Amino acid sequence: MNDNNSTLNTFLVEVKPTQKLWALQDKDSEDWVVLDSIAYENTDVMPLWSSAELAQQHCIEEWANYIPCEISLADWFEFWLEDLNEDGVIVGVNWQGNDEYVEMELADFTQALTAIESLK
Repeated sequence: MNDNNSTLNTFLVEVKPTQKLWALQDKDSEDWVVLDSIAYENTDVMPLWSSAELAQQHCIEEWANYIPCEISLADWFEFWLEDLNEDGVIVGVNWQGNDEYVEMELADFTQALTAIESLK
């Protein structure tokens, strides 16, 4: 299994019992962290984490004013998916920064989330 599959699988296993994703939101403006993709030119990526603790580790430096906010899987499918798709945003899975990242097309990420019930 390559590192990308391992990172995604770990993410999905950790999300399954909680049914929650985590992203960073600015305390004041309520804007969400979205970055320039490292892998794809002219593409934005929204980093997502499988736990509040992993997300919290990134609330430093330029993101010091951000806090981890949960997104339920139900909300992800009902609201987020369409908006991110319209904006052409991809997803960063358990994003760690530097060279440790897995970026995925929104359709591939959503398909993996849909299959979450088959995970052990």
